[in-house]
Amino acid sequence: MKKWMLPVGVEEALPPVSWQIEDLRRKLLDHYRKSGYELVHPPLIEHLDALLTGTAQDIEQQIFKLTDPESGRLLGLRADMTPQAARIAARHYGDRDIVRLCYLGTVLRSQAGSLGGPRSPRQVGCEIFGEAGIAADLEVLRVMLKTLKLSGVRHVHLDLGHVGIYRAVIGKLGLPADEEAALFDIVQRKSHPDLQDFVKARGLKPRAAKAISDLLDLNGGTEVLTRAVEVLKGIGDDVVAALQLLDKIVRELRTEMPKLPIHLDLAELRGYRYHTGIVFAAFVPGHGREIARGGRYDGVGHEFGAPRPATGFSADLNELLRLGA
Repeated sequence: MKKWMLPVGVEEALPPVSWQIEDLRRKLLDHYRKSGYELVHPPLIEHLDALLTGTAQDIEQQIFKLTDPESGRLLGLRADMTPQAARIAARHYGDRDIVRLCYLGTVLRSQAGSLGGPRSPRQVGCEIFGEAGIAADLEVLRVMLKTLKLSGVRHVHLDLGHVGIYRAVIGKLGLPADEEAALFDIVQRKSHPDLQDFVKARGLKPRAAKAISDLLDLNGGTEVLTRAVEVLKGIGDDVVAALQLLDKIVRELRTEMPKLPIHLDLAELRGYRYHTGIVFAAFVPGHGREIARGGRYDGVGHEFGAPRPATGFSADLNELLRLGA
């Protein structure tokens, strides 16, 4: 009977679900096409070093690796299509100032991204390369929320943050890499007791310690931005700019979607290693993990000789179908 069993976290689709997946696929791609996004079909396998750029920095351990018998080079099975979109944008659309790409295909992971999560999701997403302003961030957010609506997902909650705020705060500390990693773990867990121990052991200045402590508690509704202006005063112009950007985005979304629940978390470090600005995720009540995520990751394409600003989102089509049923 073991011959009939699929690997843990790997699933197949049979009728009628397979037809439902195809219907949703067509609906989403039609919407992206009308919105000006070019569809790309990256290969399932690439040279490993090409896959380990941008967003893939956080999922290297999830990539299946093998040696190419033709060249002897190390290959990888894609675990995320965003780095592939970045390579395509740099290699094939370098003459365009702004490039909009969309994709939809299966990715394979040696480990699930979360407990009980899939290892072969059907990743769908959109990326904008070459536009640094707030307009691109808002566009990607709108496309992501429209994707969830077209999928039939209801009661969506949006989570917003900005990694630049945390970077500005810890930049004042001048910590070595190992201590910065320890602090990063504490902030992710939002553990005040561990933070107090860390501050005491390292002899950090009271003002810097207070800024980090305040950051852990800067989460909640839109009133968080008002509190943040006060408690993070004096940290630097980067923090002021980040808070102003978040405020503009919240105001725009409130105007367009007044009933959309928006939660702000200024200590949210999702994708911290590669994101450079706003980060966001969508959740639904009763579902323990995000159903879509994205953010800004400027500088993408540097490894391919064409660095440029970028922002985008991705989701798992299989999960959207289940939640929208």
